[in-house]
Amino acid sequence: MTTDLMPNRYVPGEVELPARERELIARRDAVLGASYRLQYRRPVHFVRGQGMWLYDPDGREYLDFYNNVPSLGHCHSEVNQAIAEQAGILSANTRYLEPRLVGYAERLVSTFPLELDRTVFTCTGSESNDLALRIARLASGNEGVIVTTYAYHGTTASVAAVSPNLGDAVKLSPNVRMISLPGPEGIPQGQAADFFEAQVKAAVHDLQRRGTGVAALLMDSIFSSDGVWVDPPGFIDRGVEAARSAGALYIADEVQPGFGRTGQHMWGFERHGVVPDLVTLGKPMGNGFPIGAVVGRRAPMDKFGATARYSNTFAGNTVGIAAADAVLTVLHRDRILENVLQVSERLRLGISEMAAAYPDVRGVRNAGLFFGIDIGREHLSAAARRKMALDVVNVMRDERVLISTTGANEDTLKVRPPLICEAKHVDLFLEAFKRALERVST
Repeated sequence: MTTDLMPNRYVPGEVELPARERELIARRDAVLGASYRLQYRRPVHFVRGQGMWLYDPDGREYLDFYNNVPSLGHCHSEVNQAIAEQAGILSANTRYLEPRLVGYAERLVSTFPLELDRTVFTCTGSESNDLALRIARLASGNEGVIVTTYAYHGTTASVAAVSPNLGDAVKLSPNVRMISLPGPEGIPQGQAADFFEAQVKAAVHDLQRRGTGVAALLMDSIFSSDGVWVDPPGFIDRGVEAARSAGALYIADEVQPGFGRTGQHMWGFERHGVVPDLVTLGKPMGNGFPIGAVVGRRAPMDKFGATARYSNTFAGNTVGIAAADAVLTVLHRDRILENVLQVSERLRLGISEMAAAYPDVRGVRNAGLFFGIDIGREHLSAAARRKMALDVVNVMRDERVLISTTGANEDTLKVRPPLICEAKHVDLFLEAFKRALERVST
């Protein structure tokens, strides 16, 4: 099966666009590489953002229930001020003594379990996962990597080779093994841990038989690209132990579930009660300013640092640290995690009520403000469910509410609003979702 690289995308000729957008798309296509794609069948054109909202050139506002990069909302004034002030004082790298770098690193690792007490900064989540794989391979002496079937872990050559989600043209490493997840359909919840453990053991066995060994079990702890498989919490524990018993490190990819997204915890892996060996951070860390990190156990981090060179000019630069420091301050001071729990419960109840009224809402899962909503009745074909989900997304786009899709069949709605979401935003989302369902339901 050929992977559709971006099913929720603009296809030239499918819709009629105003001259302003047609001309901008033509200019874009004439200068940007073909890998750039526009989201939604009818592209959105934004000129500014504020909080939960994005604005087009005509001043129309769009409610953002999709972007987890500005986790504290678009153009957060306190983060912006921190960036501007630091840029006006000093912009330098980590090879000079600079107290804010150390202070932020101390604050960051204090949010993790005690076993995770070392950090190295990067610029992006892709770089974080790339570095984590280097550390795991050096520490273990092995090469193999176990990932989930539809995982996405970044775009460097190394992590693209362990990201099945990127499409058939991006070749997977011969040292990668994919494991299936105990999704909500077909595997009873009581057997989820058994199923997952068996998958990991089979992958470990195959890598060992081929002389590769296993260096890492790399997982997004909310499995966002696999369809947001969040239940039951803890189902990964025996699988992690099976990988570790073969010498592997467990790498928790927290680029999407981290920094309070799940509400109950600061980090997604905490839901499972398992402490990783390495944790990778990215997107929401600087609320839009490019900064990431690897946080890990001392032994593998020190072994890598003592024997391999890692130098990154922009990673941990003073401006990025200022942005990240401001984000962490706001998360704690404004009790953002408590807000996530309260608002997510209102959203879950609203969607559950809608599922009772609309059979085409097949299921709903969430961990805090990260929701997966399955669309299309079970008797429908996979193609019909996929089309319905994409129709819902694009009707909501026309209602000026932004979401997207995820999962193997792209028939799961991916809903992840900024963490500053309020009850009034939830109600606006639910109203638009109801109108979309009324239009597309069978």
